[in-house]
Amino acid sequence: MRAMVIDDSRAMRMILKRIVTKLNFEAVEAGDGKEALDLLTEMTEVPELALIDWNMPNMNGLEFVTHVRADPRLREMTLVMVTTESEQSQIVRALAAGAHEYVIKPFTEGAMIEKLALLGLVPTGANS
Repeated sequence: MRAMVIDDSRAMRMILKRIVTKLNFEAVEAGDGKEALDLLTEMTEVPELALIDWNMPNMNGLEFVTHVRADPRLREMTLVMVTTESEQSQIVRALAAGAHEYVIKPFTEGAMIEKLALLGLVPTGANS
């Protein structure tokens, strides 16, 4: 399985990449939504999962989610917003745009794994 980690913070990309790699995902990184879309157009296989920051330059996470949902080739990708945006209205906007889940920073590794398990993306026994 493949995951895309989209965040303008290199440190956050490293943290998320470490978590998904533990869960046997092959991780691809992008520094913003535009870079992520560019990478997706070059890929022959669409990642099963994208972990997306909201606040990024060039193209923010909400714009990325909207673009992905408009592209039939990318519709099957599970989208999880991972962001400091904690207002209920922001969460509702992200979910309405097509995000499957929402994780508020800071988060623990366990909380992230639990969220991915809820989405059916964690192999049995991977979070032990």
